[in-house]
Amino acid sequence: MEPVLPTTPFGRRSLSLGQVASQMVAKQRAPDAAAHKWNVFRALCTARECLGLSERSLTVLNALLTFHPETVLTGDDLVVFPSNEQLALRTHGMPESTLRRHLAALVDAGVIIRRDSPNGKRYARKGRDGSFSQAFGFDLTPLVARAAEFEALAEAVQAEERKLRYVRERITLARRDIVKIIATGLEESVPLRIEGQGPSTWEGVHSDYRAIVSRIPRNATIENLEPIADELAVLSEQLVKVLEGHVETKILNGNAAHNERHIHNSNPKPLIEIEPASQESPAAASQPTPEPKRSAEIVFPLGMVLKACPDIADYAKGEILHWRDLTAAASVARAALGISPSAWETAQAVMGETSAAIVVAAILQRGAAITSAGGYLRELTRKAQANEFSIGPMLMALLGGRNRERKRA
Repeated sequence: MEPVLPTTPFGRRSLSLGQVASQMVAKQRAPDAAAHKWNVFRALCTARECLGLSERSLTVLNALLTFHPETVLTGDDLVVFPSNEQLALRTHGMPESTLRRHLAALVDAGVIIRRDSPNGKRYARKGRDGSFSQAFGFDLTPLVARAAEFEALAEAVQAEERKLRYVRERITLARRDIVKIIATGLEESVPLRIEGQGPSTWEGVHSDYRAIVSRIPRNATIENLEPIADELAVLSEQLVKVLEGHVETKILNGNAAHNERHIHNSNPKPLIEIEPASQESPAAASQPTPEPKRSAEIVFPLGMVLKACPDIADYAKGEILHWRDLTAAASVARAALGISPSAWETAQAVMGETSAAIVVAAILQRGAAITSAGGYLRELTRKAQANEFSIGPMLMALLGGRNRERKRA
């Protein structure tokens, strides 16, 4: 007696045209078609968003696949019939209501077909030879029939991810080049004029750069990022030409004075390590200079600071793993922001190196909201010296703003 394959679901569940289409695809598969169930499952994991499936739905599918004894799915005996209790055990205690919801999602996506019995129970009927002659449960045939389609979807998703990763790499490299070229231009007093147009100061270039970067959305797509990557690449190329032209001019018109000035500006020691000029004079050395009042340095968790001020990472040589990395990045960022060496040194003397670096990172994060970064830092330094300034509220405000942006997104 030929087994009957039920077409409609049991009870109040309705039959959709999508379910009918899935059953048609299952009927049209070749009799000798076969598929490795775990390869198909991995393809589904990659392409799950294209099919509207969640991680929990794939957890249920993984459990269903474990009830089929063979690794290769082939033939007509592809119906599994576990009870909800057994399914819950293999999905790590998933509630029955959640199980039903995700099973319905798998059916709607055309990944499995529901083969309900007359009373809605899942079971199998054995023939005289002891083999299963009829089974009621979930049919895995669509995994075989649509294996090539699922793998093609997975390849398309992976190709899209590769493109997105490449665009992000372009943006990261361009941002790194731009901020360090700006810092070099400020430190070396390189004359700036990009092809006779655009900003005439490095501070103006930095403002333009921040305006481009501020357009990067939090959940970006390739369509969002490609124009920004192109703009940053053009700006980076223009700035490189400015530095190259300056170097060529110095080589052609080089003299002893130029060479001496070049050596002076190329001092490997950072500006914060250079001794003040007043201490070089013996007369000045004989007179004690009162040190500025230093406020207590409060060290916050580094992860919290980086979460509140992620843009400071663009100014680091590598990954910021320690406070010294943050201080070095802030030293580069302060030059790009137009903060003078004296304002930076005073802030470090009053606040401490770590706290001053955190403040510079916060000023950088606020971007165009602060018109004069150097003046703002001097004002905060004055308040810190009078014990009227605390870094905590500044960081909390930045974190709160980022959380609000994330919720809006």
